[in-house]
Amino acid sequence: MNWRKWLDEFVLAAKGILLATHEKRFWYGFIPAFLFFGLLMNLLSGGFSQFELMGAIGFPGSLKIIGSNFLGIFGVNRFFIDWLPIFGISLLQGILIGLIVLLWNKKRTDKNSSNSASVEKAGIITGLIALGAGCPTCGTTLLTPLLGAIFSTGGLAVTGAISTIVTWLAIVIAILSLKRLGVETYATIVNEKYLQKKEERAKST
Repeated sequence: MNWRKWLDEFVLAAKGILLATHEKRFWYGFIPAFLFFGLLMNLLSGGFSQFELMGAIGFPGSLKIIGSNFLGIFGVNRFFIDWLPIFGISLLQGILIGLIVLLWNKKRTDKNSSNSASVEKAGIITGLIALGAGCPTCGTTLLTPLLGAIFSTGGLAVTGAISTIVTWLAIVIAILSLKRLGVETYATIVNEKYLQKKEERAKST
């Protein structure tokens, strides 16, 4: 493996993500995705028990549970060691979806047909493949309660250990997916700026 090339790709991906944060459309995807997955992971962190409790106590009490778990996204009333992986994976998933939304919008608004096709093939499809490699948050939230159902009470330690491994594995997958999408975002934005400058020079001559 060429580690230098690998590192260069991560650097380009980081630059792509940084450039994406200057675009409003990135935030249109990032904010709702980050909040949704963060809330979902907090609600499912203990299995389906919170959903069962919400069904039993009614609407006002359910709002309190949702509000508490929403604040939990930002570490309120949460142990740091439990909060950190949930926050991290929600953040990464939000960035992934934010990049996909940004690339999709650039593809739709791009006047250059060849560049538009390039964005569609290398950007949107790559993004879907990245999520297909797993929607890390979805996989984690679904596996956590399932593991709790499979193992008996005596196996709670095993369940917790496996759940932790799955969560950190999901973070690794999300980072690798971000590398792919980040590089494509960098190439797309830089190419867009180049074409804009080229068009401006052509108009001025």
